[in-house]
Amino acid sequence: MNGASGGKEISHRRVLNIALPIVLSNATVPILGAVDTGVVGQLGQAAPIGAVGLGAIILSAFYWFFGFLRMGTVGLTAQAAGDNDQPEVAALLTRGLMIGVGAGVAVIALQAALFWGAFRVSPASAEVEGLARQYMTIRIWSAPAAISMYAITGWLIAQERTRAVLVIQLWMNGLNIGLDLWFVLGLGWGVQGVALATFIAEWSGLALGLWFCRAVFRGPDWLNWVRVLDRVRWVRMMKVNTDILIRSLMLQAMFVSFVFIGSDMGDVTLAANQVLMQFLMITSYGLDGFAFAAEALVGRAYGARQVTALRRGAVLASFWACVVSVLLMGAFWVLGPMVIDLMATAPEVRADARVYLSYLIFVPITGVAAFMLDGIFIGATRSRDMRNMMAVSFVVYLLAVWALVPLFGNHGLWAAMLIAFVVRGVTLGLRYPALERSLKAS
Repeated sequence: MNGASGGKEISHRRVLNIALPIVLSNATVPILGAVDTGVVGQLGQAAPIGAVGLGAIILSAFYWFFGFLRMGTVGLTAQAAGDNDQPEVAALLTRGLMIGVGAGVAVIALQAALFWGAFRVSPASAEVEGLARQYMTIRIWSAPAAISMYAITGWLIAQERTRAVLVIQLWMNGLNIGLDLWFVLGLGWGVQGVALATFIAEWSGLALGLWFCRAVFRGPDWLNWVRVLDRVRWVRMMKVNTDILIRSLMLQAMFVSFVFIGSDMGDVTLAANQVLMQFLMITSYGLDGFAFAAEALVGRAYGARQVTALRRGAVLASFWACVVSVLLMGAFWVLGPMVIDLMATAPEVRADARVYLSYLIFVPITGVAAFMLDGIFIGATRSRDMRNMMAVSFVVYLLAVWALVPLFGNHGLWAAMLIAFVVRGVTLGLRYPALERSLKAS
């Protein structure tokens, strides 16, 4: 039986139409990072490269804290769209923008304290810190735009408008790259030129995103303050976002602890792990699109109270995610050594990374269930389940590290990571029947 959601059949074509633009969008992200590094690298000094890298990482961490806004917006908006509640769809965009602008203004207001704390956690030489502060002091003024884009991106994904998301990403990154070349190589503005390029690109990206949402702004619903400020809807939105934030903090704590534990095993192992983590990022980029497809399709079906459509959307999106996972496994197996050689020149780092490459070959297939079930549960706004199962997985990860690392070293560390992926997928899978039951009971 074919499921339907939002008045359209849920088909393989529909899943791919949502997912592929996101996959292409993700592919542009590392290109921008490489250009930023390459442009400042032309200055012939090490400090500017380190400053741009450090500043970008710190600001990304600040903004990542509000990443819950995208996930929460997708689930709530998709459900409102599935229920044909267009006034609520419009109001959710306004609420998301209010949170994004408010958070961005708060980050700007607190920048002195945030910068101080960041440099205490990530100390650098006086020269690198000084240049990084110059970079961050410029870029921080685009915080409202950068954080608001989470809301706009989630809102567009919920309505299956991922081509618009791709266009926004291509525009922002393309403009950023062009301005990088002009400001740094043409005008000689150095690190400040890189920061200014990103500042302009982020604000222009917000403007383009708002333009893609222009149909909503032609109607009155986005300014219906009685609905926009409705206490019950705000409480629900904040509850969903808080659960997602807690889940994301635990996930981030797992990755940070992985790096810290690996650093105790020596510089070579630390460097090898950093190279191999790029395979994990590639997996994330490859599967994100299908998780987003699940978020949109499941959310619409949940809002329309269509169990069959929900199940079909989850199954078709997961099918394509599994296909991509198998392809990634094959690519890592065949091309992995070559990729390692491209990312590292030190012979000892290359050799060490090859020793642990087998773990990364199995990352796509061990992690696909966790990726996809995250998307399914986000679409259904079952954020409490996501939070609780992440907590279980995090505890299992810590226990695995405690038991395996003393015995097997870095092998035990990578095994603990894979075990955590499997546990998160299994525990969320066990909660899936309750998700369907909650829809039937509503």
